[in-house]
Amino acid sequence: MFITLEGIEGSGKTSQVEKMAAFLEDGGHSYLLTREPGGTRLGSRIRQVLLDPESSNLDPIAELLLYNADRVQHVREVIQPALAAGKIVICDRYVDATRAYQGVARRLDLDLVETLHRLLVDDLNPDLTFLLDLPPAEGLRRAWAQIDSGARSDHETRFEKEALAFHTRVREGYLRLAAAEPDRFVIIDAAVSLEEVWQQLLKTLKKTFN
Repeated sequence: MFITLEGIEGSGKTSQVEKMAAFLEDGGHSYLLTREPGGTRLGSRIRQVLLDPESSNLDPIAELLLYNADRVQHVREVIQPALAAGKIVICDRYVDATRAYQGVARRLDLDLVETLHRLLVDDLNPDLTFLLDLPPAEGLRRAWAQIDSGARSDHETRFEKEALAFHTRVREGYLRLAAAEPDRFVIIDAAVSLEEVWQQLLKTLKKTFN
């Protein structure tokens, strides 16, 4: 089973991934945790370029292609082998992030985004996607609080430095995707505490795995 977590900056995905891993381990499930970008050794180098604030002049099409290069390597090297081995794969961001960030927020051709996904990774989509949703202003406040405290790297702030309007479009893109695929997406209210977010996630996990 292929599970992804999506959401704007500061939505708390990483914290919930760790709790999901503990849940699966307690249930005796074989699983793999990974992320995009950066789920492979090569991907880590691509991640440095994509998230570095000094890459502020990166062309949107170049950005899209770099994300796809990261994804091809990730799918071939990590995701597909794990799924073939019967593992549950939990990925922090995947193609829905590309659809929301590059397709909607960057205003690139959504047909191009979908065509690349279909051709490059055989249209591999998640079975279940948790969308951690909260207002962009709150998400950015949380993200910068983590960065300022040293909990997150200040070398990966290119998207945090985008205007609020950009993050508003990202959120709108995510919600549009969720509305189009209600059987795959579970929208989680991420404006509440971490524990309250976890209880929302746990409800679906128990239905899925128990």
